[in-house]
Amino acid sequence: MHAWLCTTLDGVDALTWQELPTPEPKAGEVRIAVEAASLNFPDLLIVEGKYQVKPPLPFVPGAEYAGRVDAVGEGVKHLKPGMAVAAIGTTGGFGTHAVVRADHVMPLPPGFAVRDGAAFAFTYGTSHHALIDRAQLKPGETVLVLGAAGGVGTAALQIAKAAGARVIAAASTDEKCARCLELGADATLNYGTANVRDALKALTDGKGPDIVYDPVGGDLAEPVFRSIAWRGRYLVVGFAGGGIPALPWNLALLKGASVVGVFWGDFVRREPQAYAAALGELARWYGEGKLRPVIDSVLPMSGLKAAYARMGSRQVTGKLLLVNP
Repeated sequence: MHAWLCTTLDGVDALTWQELPTPEPKAGEVRIAVEAASLNFPDLLIVEGKYQVKPPLPFVPGAEYAGRVDAVGEGVKHLKPGMAVAAIGTTGGFGTHAVVRADHVMPLPPGFAVRDGAAFAFTYGTSHHALIDRAQLKPGETVLVLGAAGGVGTAALQIAKAAGARVIAAASTDEKCARCLELGADATLNYGTANVRDALKALTDGKGPDIVYDPVGGDLAEPVFRSIAWRGRYLVVGFAGGGIPALPWNLALLKGASVVGVFWGDFVRREPQAYAAALGELARWYGEGKLRPVIDSVLPMSGLKAAYARMGSRQVTGKLLLVNP
C-alpha cells in the first residue's frame, strides 16, 4: 500500500508519500480499500499537533474516507469483503488502504455514492448533532450559519432546511453567498463587507437569530452573540478563524441565551446509539434528496499537499476530495 506518513508534527510540508506494509485487521477491525477521502479542518490541525486528539507518531492522517471492505478481522459479522462503506477514524484515510474499528464503519445503502460517503459523516454528523441534538432546532426557527460555504457550513445549511428552519447563510464573499442561495439559504450575509449587527437586525425584523452555528470563532463571535434572539442558542463548533473568542458573560444573561458546546468526536464515543440513530436519519434524508455533499474539487490522493494549500486559501466551497485510481 501507499500512504501519506506523518513522522513529525511540523505540518503539511513534512508529510511524505511512502510505500508501507499493508496492515492486517485485528479482532473487531476491518481493512478498507480506500476509494476516496475528504479533507477536514482537523486534518490540518492534527499534523501540527494542535488537535484535541494526538495520535502517536508515525501515523497516516485522514479521518474521513470511503471505499470497499477488503478484509475483516475476527468477530466482525456485519461487514463482508466487497461491501461499500464509509469510515470515521482519527487517522488512516490518506492512503490506498486503511484499517479501522468495525464500529466506526457505516455500510452505504444502495444508491449512496461512495464519493459522497467520503464527504458525509464528519460534516453532516457534526451539524446534525449540533442543530438537532444540542440546539433542539424547531421548525420555523431562524438559524444563522457562519462560514456557510465551508464543509460543515454547507452541511448545516442543508440540515437546517431539512428540519424546517429559515436559514441565513453568512460567508466572506459575494460569490460564496451566491452559492449558499443555490443550496437553499433563505438569505445571506457577507461578513467581509457588511455591518453584522445591522444586517442581522434587518434580516430578522429586529428579533435576531434563534440559533447560531459557529465553526469560525474569532472576531465574529461577539457582534453575532449581541444580535442573538431571546432564548437563543449559540453553538460553538470550532475556530477556523483562528482565534478563540472571549465573550462577556452578561450578554448571555441579558438575552436568556445559551452557549452550547459541540464536540462530535466525543459524542460518537460516549453515545454510540444516539450517533447511530443520527446517521440513520441523515442517510434517509440523503435518500430523499434533501442532502448532498458539496464537492469543491477532486484531486488524486498523491495531491494531498495541493488540497491542503487550497483549504488554507479559504476559497473552498464545500469539501475537498482525494481519490485513488
